[in-house]
Amino acid sequence: MTNVAFALAAVLYLLTSLHVYWGLGGVWPGTDQASCARAIAGFRGIDAMPTPFACFTVAACLLLATLWPLALVGVFATPFPREGLAASALMIALVFLGRGIAGFTPAWRRLTPEMPFARLDRLYYSPLCLFIGAGFAFLAIKGFQP
Repeated sequence: MTNVAFALAAVLYLLTSLHVYWGLGGVWPGTDQASCARAIAGFRGIDAMPTPFACFTVAACLLLATLWPLALVGVFATPFPREGLAASALMIALVFLGRGIAGFTPAWRRLTPEMPFARLDRLYYSPLCLFIGAGFAFLAIKGFQP
């Protein structure tokens, strides 16, 4: 259980760092704003990165999610009861699982057709969301057990 928590926290921390980087104006994995936006957002006709506010908001949510697995295994101190952490971890799992599943639907593909995002989403982004969601679901289920 601890290995899953640390793996989730590490992945979420890396994702948090990427969103902070983009919020500060970074353009990797592209070479400019437009190419980066087409690689990481993929919405039809996108030619600029999301605003710094949007990037930092996502980073803040991801950073908070990074603490959840650590709190569930007792590495991060929290005043919340274990059952409450487990229930909220289940909600986080549903968000990530929903995003992961959405990435394989025709509706999502119509919404985000830009390349290379569409390809990267099928190969990496959506499976990563499914992995994160499964990890949170595992920890949530374990969190409800005595």
